[in-house]
Amino acid sequence: MENRALIIGASGIVGSNLADQLLSTGWTVAGLSRGRTALSPAIEPITADLTSATSVNEALAGKSFTHVFFTAWARQATERENIRVNGGMVSNVLDAVGSSGTVSHAALVTGLKHYLGPFEAYATGAVPITPFREEQGRQAVENFYYEQEDRLFDAARRYGFSWSVHRPHTIIGYAIGNAMNMGVTLAVYATLCKQTGQPFVFPGSEAQWNSLTDMTDARLLARHLEWAATSVNARNEDFNVVNGDVFRWKWLWSEIAGYFGIEAAPFDGEVRPLETRMQNAGKEWSDISARFNLKETDIGKLASWWHTDADLGRPMEVLTDMTKSRKAGFLDYQSTPDAFFALFDRLKAERIIPQ
Repeated sequence: MENRALIIGASGIVGSNLADQLLSTGWTVAGLSRGRTALSPAIEPITADLTSATSVNEALAGKSFTHVFFTAWARQATERENIRVNGGMVSNVLDAVGSSGTVSHAALVTGLKHYLGPFEAYATGAVPITPFREEQGRQAVENFYYEQEDRLFDAARRYGFSWSVHRPHTIIGYAIGNAMNMGVTLAVYATLCKQTGQPFVFPGSEAQWNSLTDMTDARLLARHLEWAATSVNARNEDFNVVNGDVFRWKWLWSEIAGYFGIEAAPFDGEVRPLETRMQNAGKEWSDISARFNLKETDIGKLASWWHTDADLGRPMEVLTDMTKSRKAGFLDYQSTPDAFFALFDRLKAERIIPQ
């Protein structure tokens, strides 16, 4: 049977890049979602309410897949609700497709909150020593990532397929309307600063400004997902996945400013969250988009201030170890500055930000 993938979240920052990667290597790809965002014509759209087992069963009836990729989650008001809803989504899909007997592998994308804890209890526990390693295990807090993993493991045992878990750091990649997209958010922020004369101020913490850190290009993550889905060495394993380089924001902030032709404001050690500083950004962006004939006038579909604030406001070093993937055979590397600049170039080409 040919490789036939079902991607949950095929229009998102991870899912869309994964779809591109799989299509480029000859896979057949279907995307399962609520149908709110149009997919590439090369992807078979499947519409369902992922929180409803009945809806998912009806949508997937008679369909068969060799691989399932979970690349999306539904943000809820509390972590307990995140656990209930997102854990249920994993079970609903795997129960619907597992009984077909054709699934050979299922992959789950989570993230470094596996080590840091969820937003409600962010880094309040005994955060492991950096760089984070897979063997450091789980935090003693409620976390919907753990629930998703447990549902994945249970389904794999019952239906006889292999699994992999992928933990990226902050993801850089092209996606519009994504709730967790630092790259596009920073491009919008830098554009606002350039066009309105506001200072390009680093919004985060002194720890993030000075510490070593890393990030994950969505294209590299897509290759990692495909590798794990087809490699014997990756079966039934959890993996961190980052670009392979390290940097300090005190250096990269000026590099990003230079790309946009602006000056980086001196950092004075104070946290200045974007979510509170960008109160007038909607009107300013509307004016900028009209002036430059940009495609998207609604800044809410481009900038996720809260998520960028959460990442850049962390009060500790966040650094990831990739040894496990390297030893298993995944040797890809991506320069983080190049990842940002490639994204910015595409945003210009797509008329999302001005040339």
